[in-house]
Amino acid sequence: MATGSGIFPQMHPVPGFRLGTACAGIKTPGRKDLVVMELSESTSVAAVFTQNAFCAAPVTVAKQHLQSGAPSYLLINTGNANAGTGEIGLADAQQSCEVLAELKSVTANKILPFSTGVIGEPLPMEKLLGGIPQAVEALNENGWADAAEGILTTDTRPKGASLQFSLEGSTDLLTITGITKGSGMIKPNMATMLGFVATDAQVDPELLHRALHLVANKSFNRITVDSDTSTNDAVVLAATGASGVVIDESNFDQFVANLEIVFIELAQSIIRDGEGASKFVSVVVDSAVDSAEAVKVAYCIAESPLVKTALAASDANWGRILAAVGRAGVENLDVDKVSVSLNQVLIVKQGGRAASYTEQAGEQAMAPEDITIQVSLNRGTAVETVWTTDLTYEYVRINAEYRT
Repeated sequence: MATGSGIFPQMHPVPGFRLGTACAGIKTPGRKDLVVMELSESTSVAAVFTQNAFCAAPVTVAKQHLQSGAPSYLLINTGNANAGTGEIGLADAQQSCEVLAELKSVTANKILPFSTGVIGEPLPMEKLLGGIPQAVEALNENGWADAAEGILTTDTRPKGASLQFSLEGSTDLLTITGITKGSGMIKPNMATMLGFVATDAQVDPELLHRALHLVANKSFNRITVDSDTSTNDAVVLAATGASGVVIDESNFDQFVANLEIVFIELAQSIIRDGEGASKFVSVVVDSAVDSAEAVKVAYCIAESPLVKTALAASDANWGRILAAVGRAGVENLDVDKVSVSLNQVLIVKQGGRAASYTEQAGEQAMAPEDITIQVSLNRGTAVETVWTTDLTYEYVRINAEYRT
């Protein structure tokens, strides 16, 4: 189950960024499951990782290697998370870096490893290491589609976004292209399960990190499928500089605005492919005191099992939404000022059922695949949006059978 068309977009290559994919048989024979990404020497890199205390071995190793400077290669496997694997997991992550490093004549700290899949099982190192030469052999700038398949787990389809644009006052064309994966265990505290985005803009590391944090907070940090933060979350933003277009303070906001478009598209693609999802739900909270308050209320609605099951049944059970707003912890909330709409149908006004509302209108509002829940707190000017799914029988089945 998934929502939306699911059509994989045209992916514009990013000069200075190559991708190669292999079938290593890590979990399923014949499936694309190992990806190598090569970054040109001039590339700046920014990355953010999971805040889960039980972070995976590759997350630990990647953080350590980043302290040595920008990487030359990213190494990603699916089928096994290499999480909850202790010292052996750390050694395996390091060894995978060393094998790729030797093959490409760089030091091991120039490799960042990433893994996704089942937690608590050791990596099948013979298979993983055997697939690295195949992935290296396949490196090319047009490798985005294969790589998007090569990082999937329970996803039903690959996810990508690509944009070309010119900054105001310039005719030079810039490219931003990225892929992501994620379907369950989704409530990032920074990014998503895995995401890789590249641009040919020239951006110094400090500005690139600032840009990444800004756009992640408006995209990957605004999605939830099941409120579970993964042990392996990571997103990498690479700027190769191949276009020669320099991003500085004068054009930074324009660059970030376009980067945000790509990041939001990627984040929303995760929700559209959420495990068992039959609805794509935007929870908009407006007229809050500040952004933090709006996000808190939106997440309380988006993560409510009762709200999510009502969405699955297309049941306009608006009392569940009010209950979620009420328990969100908003200080001095005046419930008599709260209003709620479903797909622009006013359901609640001044804290109670709107006089114009009918059950028939509620049923019609809940019928579409895409639903917007809009909550007005009427106590400020802040507006934030969180994207989520409904909660279906299929979600339970997928996760009950995850290891079988």
